[in-house]
Amino acid sequence: MKLVSYLVDGHDQLAAYIDGALYKMEDLHPELPGNMGMFLNYWEDSLPMAQGGEIMISEGKISSRKAIPVDTVQLLAPVPFPTSCRDGYAFRQHVAAARRNRKVDMIAEFDQYPIFYFTNHHSIQGPGEVRCMPDHFEKLDFELEVAIVICKSGRNIRAEDADEYIGGLMIMNDLSARTLQMEEMLLNLGPAKGKDFSTVIGPWLVTLDELAPFETSPKEGHTGKSWNLKMKCMVNGVQVSEGNVADMDWTFAEIIERASYGVDLFPGDVIGSGTAGTGCFLELNGTGKLNNPDYQEQWLKEGDVVIMEVENLGTLENTITADEDSFSILSRKKTI
Repeated sequence: MKLVSYLVDGHDQLAAYIDGALYKMEDLHPELPGNMGMFLNYWEDSLPMAQGGEIMISEGKISSRKAIPVDTVQLLAPVPFPTSCRDGYAFRQHVAAARRNRKVDMIAEFDQYPIFYFTNHHSIQGPGEVRCMPDHFEKLDFELEVAIVICKSGRNIRAEDADEYIGGLMIMNDLSARTLQMEEMLLNLGPAKGKDFSTVIGPWLVTLDELAPFETSPKEGHTGKSWNLKMKCMVNGVQVSEGNVADMDWTFAEIIERASYGVDLFPGDVIGSGTAGTGCFLELNGTGKLNNPDYQEQWLKEGDVVIMEVENLGTLENTITADEDSFSILSRKKTI
């Protein structure tokens, strides 16, 4: 099923997206939690009850008059308040292309173990406006990804068992301010300010039972579920990127195994896949300039509309806006 968080009187409320409309949890079953945080914490009880309500709607046992038109509410991130947010590096195509564009060899360690970084879980947002400071517009970039949310606590989780900790999939746009990112990573630490201003997820969380028809085998030598789901990104109506979730080399199960080593994972932890091949301007610009020295770089600008579509996960739309504050942290660098 599809789970949606939306704004009601300043608070997040959870609904199921069914046949193009929203149904409150209380309408599916009176004992269901009303927000995603509680739903995840009681996942093993809540999901079957919600699925039962969905069946009752299909059978006409719950009135369609309870349906809320989705265009009448403000959608939030499906998981509005993640307990943490990690982002992986799972697509070999993206890593190899980025390194080729920098004229360096593919790094052997990519094929030895999955990696991730922590980003700012307080900056998670859903569809709508993305507010950027002046320095964010210095090579502002999208990143086409998918993400999972953890639905039960675990520690030292083996990859063979890890899929049962996945609540569902959703689209992720890991926005990146490349000038800030590249500057700070010269010191071999980060990314930090290049990433922490906004990470977009949405429009809803799709549970794994609904994605079962699209399951496919992982890459050879890997463990865990994979899904044949086409991905694409448009900027101002022009398609700039495409890929497939099945192109992930490292599975979410394997990323969970590494992420949980020696630490606890909790319901509400969000984990991104990392960028799909061709899934950002940094890679596209690098490839373009490698093939043609006169290639004109493209970066996101104020007013740009970024739309990401992933098959069976929906459409995630954001508009880039400028903050009223003109403050620049880049201008405060010390001179040497």
